[in-house]
Amino acid sequence: MQDGAVDDGRVTERGLLSVPEPVWASAVRRAEVIGPLAAAERLAGGAVDAAAGALGVSRRQVYALLRRWREGEGLASDMVPGRSSGGRGGSRLPEDVDAVVGEVLSGGYANRQRKTVAAAHREIARLCRRRGLPVPSRSSVARRVAGLDPLATATAREGADGARRLKSAGGRVPPVGEVLEQVQIDHTVVDVVVVDERERLPIGRPYVTVGIDVFSRCIVGLVVTLEAPSALSVGLCLAHMATDKRPWLERTGVEADWPMSGKPRELYLDNAAEFKGEALRRGCEQHGIALRYRPPGQPHYGGIVERVIGTMMGMVHELPGTTFSNPAERGSYDSEAKASLTMAELERWLALAVAVYHGQVHGTTRQTPQRRWEEACGKTPPPVVADGSSFLVDFLPVYRRRLARTGFVLDHVHYFSDALKPWVARRGQLDSFVLRRDPRDISRIWALDPEGGSYLPVPYRTLSRPPVTLWEQRAAVQRLRTEGKAQVDEEALFRVVDQMRAITDTATAATRKARRNAKRRRRTPAAASPSQPPAPPPAPPSPSPGPAPFEVIEQW
Repeated sequence: MQDGAVDDGRVTERGLLSVPEPVWASAVRRAEVIGPLAAAERLAGGAVDAAAGALGVSRRQVYALLRRWREGEGLASDMVPGRSSGGRGGSRLPEDVDAVVGEVLSGGYANRQRKTVAAAHREIARLCRRRGLPVPSRSSVARRVAGLDPLATATAREGADGARRLKSAGGRVPPVGEVLEQVQIDHTVVDVVVVDERERLPIGRPYVTVGIDVFSRCIVGLVVTLEAPSALSVGLCLAHMATDKRPWLERTGVEADWPMSGKPRELYLDNAAEFKGEALRRGCEQHGIALRYRPPGQPHYGGIVERVIGTMMGMVHELPGTTFSNPAERGSYDSEAKASLTMAELERWLALAVAVYHGQVHGTTRQTPQRRWEEACGKTPPPVVADGSSFLVDFLPVYRRRLARTGFVLDHVHYFSDALKPWVARRGQLDSFVLRRDPRDISRIWALDPEGGSYLPVPYRTLSRPPVTLWEQRAAVQRLRTEGKAQVDEEALFRVVDQMRAITDTATAATRKARRNAKRRRRTPAAASPSQPPAPPPAPPSPSPGPAPFEVIEQW
């Protein structure tokens, strides 16, 4: 299985695709409101009231949701009713003091009078003393002010004209101030032809999916595939982005430093179909990753990632087998004849190219991307996802199937596991199961436990079947249909796959042999061949000096 694929074993709770859509939407909305509130160092009473109003619940329920969020994992599923776990907590101001701070900041600070932080603190201290409450420090008030929404605060204090400077204009996306605050993802076809691993023959141009951290301009995720861009490409790029890259670098055989990893807070994407699927949407909601899309008809909003991809493609033009950017640049250069790199070799080359890019001064930031990342992170790098396998499962394509006595059937392939037996007897009472599948290896699927909320690996029902890709399976189905078989039989399907692979192997071997023999014939003169009969003795000279009827010219 390729890098990034899910390992064997049960995967921890993720996705919760069995939760009804209205309940899930409510949980996502709660996470959007409670998450930022829980991240604040001090709770303002006004903020609690605002959260209660936004969610349509009481103040007491807001505090209960805050406690559940802090004790949970910081995921949208923590807000699903009945799902919480212990682990984290934190101190905060007493509720009455929070109310005073929120009252002053929302009324006496966020208005056209534009009071200073010192003036707001004096007002808070006066009200607290009058009510017999402890007075919060000025630094606490200053941190609370710094955590206010800058656009909303500027609008309240300065009006729409004064807040205009904080809005995007002139084709620029809203500014970001931290690493992983926003990551742009895009795809492109690589301007180089790659060869296969066995025969080193051209097999086409691959695609690359790249994730760029907008603040530092660092490349935080990169995936190379032979398949056209899809939701899977995005999921693989996210998994590569969110996990520690050191194990991947070791498996790839690259000796380079690539410390830029972590889960982004927001993905900024174009409006392509692969960016709007259910798997990506729910996976991002589960992990608290916001999705934003470029305004239609304004491609310059994605200019950051496109410029970085353009820089990488400029470096690719140095490789043998490059197609350049257009036919005019290529001229008479034979890209397929010069192609030399396999997919694995191209992936290693691109990883090293990323290291080179990170060490060069960026024209916009006037710093190297690596230096800008290090300065922003300080001594504490962003946390990474520890379990990359379960993280990736959340972004694999989603299917829904009913459970039968024989297990599940997905695209004419049967899957079964003994772990399904407890549900078989109750299958009539159960809804459709949520299934996930990695198209690169369909030898197993992952079924979401309707009771425990974890993913269970379910292999082929016939374990002797070889692992195949989804594209191989679909090609076999199409071939059976063209042969006039209305019903696709699983036995016949895998026989066709075996035949297709045998044809490929035989053709490859025959091609190699033919090319080897042709090369040998070109190098060995015909007269020196031991299989030819001996040449006859030379004929006596002709009495006539006329020209010979034919003249043999040996070309080299």
